[in-house]
Amino acid sequence: MHEYSVVQALLDQCEDYAKANDATKVTKVVLKIGVMSGIETELLERAFDTFKEKTVCEDAELVINKQALTIECRDCKKVSELEKNHYLCPNCKSTNLKIVDGEEMFLMSLEME
Repeated sequence: MHEYSVVQALLDQCEDYAKANDATKVTKVVLKIGVMSGIETELLERAFDTFKEKTVCEDAELVINKQALTIECRDCKKVSELEKNHYLCPNCKSTNLKIVDGEEMFLMSLEME
């Protein structure tokens, strides 16, 4: 499960931000996780709850915003969010697509005290 290493890196990043901002605790962690990121959100939540003890995130709430797969059609130039992982432009039915969003995980914000 690579979610454990992802959580460890996330907690390290939270520690760095807290230290840089003279904060002693993080109360909320907001993530954006793309549906094609390869991250299992349930496993990530479980790993976060397990590993956050004795860190600045010990009492932090984890908020995960799932990002749909967003594509841009190279033929008709329309940008669309795909409901399913069906790589077809909903406008012109082309398969000549560029993925714009939905493949990554981002730390969007932290609330600290």
